Amino acid sequence: MKFSEQSNASIVACINEAVSRYQKSDEMDEMVTDIHLLPKQDTGELVVLDDEDEELARTIVEDWVDYDGEDFDRESERILKHVLNDMNAEKSFDQLNIMKPYSFVLVDDDCETVSELLLMDDEDTLLIDETLMKGLDEDLNQFLADLLK
Repeated sequence: MKFSEQSNASIVACINEAVSRYQKSDEMDEMVTDIHLLPKQDTGELVVLDDEDEELARTIVEDWVDYDGEDFDRESERILKHVLNDMNAEKSFDQLNIMKPYSFVLVDDDCETVSELLLMDDEDTLLIDETLMKGLDEDLNQFLADLLK
């Protein structure tokens, strides 16, 4: 999928519009929410939602409008991860009034989670994923057998 600078700018502006609702202020307590991103292949839209599936922002991504490839889901996920990581590196999310950890999550048309695009956390949060858990049962069984000897 080709991806132009204009499409990148549209996505960045949409995400910035969505998260601007969560800018820190003295009178607000920290919110507990995740940010959901819903790319729509049929219309070329990117919709940003909160945990309650309320729309925070919406934009048209020009490069997605006429894209008819079967790899749209994978490509849009890759693009969104890249954009979010760039924004995070630029510290675009540092002044948000959202309690950590929170995530930017890719969702489908039913607002079901497809994948986590970016986790915003403090330094001491550990995510348990498949690679970390792989072989854990065998290791624990071996440890218990050695302990009981």
